[in-house]
Amino acid sequence: MVVNQHNMNSLFVGYSAAFNNAYQETKVNYTQIAMTVPSSTRETTYAWMGQIPNMREWIGSREIQSLMTHDYTIKNKNYELTTKIPVNDIEDDLYGVYAPLMSEMGLSAKKHPDALTFDLLGKGFQEKSYDGVAYFSDSHPMGMDRKKVQSNKGTEKLSAASYAKARQAMMTVKGEHERTLNIVPDLLVVAPQNEAIARELLFADLIAGTSNTNKNTCDLLVVPELTDYPDQWYLLCTKRYIKPLVYQEREKPKLTCKNKESDDNVFFDDEVIYGIKARYNVGFGLWQLAYGCTGETEG
Repeated sequence: MVVNQHNMNSLFVGYSAAFNNAYQETKVNYTQIAMTVPSSTRETTYAWMGQIPNMREWIGSREIQSLMTHDYTIKNKNYELTTKIPVNDIEDDLYGVYAPLMSEMGLSAKKHPDALTFDLLGKGFQEKSYDGVAYFSDSHPMGMDRKKVQSNKGTEKLSAASYAKARQAMMTVKGEHERTLNIVPDLLVVAPQNEAIARELLFADLIAGTSNTNKNTCDLLVVPELTDYPDQWYLLCTKRYIKPLVYQEREKPKLTCKNKESDDNVFFDDEVIYGIKARYNVGFGLWQLAYGCTGETEG
């Protein structure tokens, strides 16, 4: 290929198509557990976090459900991925060799929120949620006076008994006005190391010769990004408009390049640079929609 600006721009169009096609075709998992919230500033404060509104019988005057104000803020972060192609490879018509690389960059850009989301889930036993305690905790304050506590944390390994315990805990949790939230868990999330027991638990007819009462009580999601948290497992309610986690999107990933002869990388290093930039972050949603177990004790 003759290296001139027209051909360089045409090459970028082709690489952009490879990037965008891979980005569009790549399937992700974070959307199952995190609600996407558009962001237009450096950070967003979720003052409403902590309350799921409930209907009540209208007796007398309306009851205005005052929301407790929480100062839970998610700050957007910058992310990038940059690569380079020698100008000589373009001149020698080797540019097609790099098309799969551009596709891989599109895949990486699309999957990155998966890595952030599930890493945050794994850290939920340490990282704090909107109420000032760890997302998975046995001391979440309840009620407007915050004197009572509730738990969405367990320590047992995944088993029929621990799963049933987690399911019951989620279905009986109450909101800040001490009313039931009508939460029904629908998704069990595990690392690959727990896949076999999870599949038996949810899909087998019999377990140890006994009828499996937990069969088909929820869906299963096996997440490679949770490999570093092999014993942990999570039961989630994901079918509501509010989800357990938040994916806050400020700027979608975009592929750009420096391919002009006057660009320093071309003039001094004889290389064309291609790079992705994006701005977003993840955070916790309502802890009431999740139950986490560390898997460190026998169930």
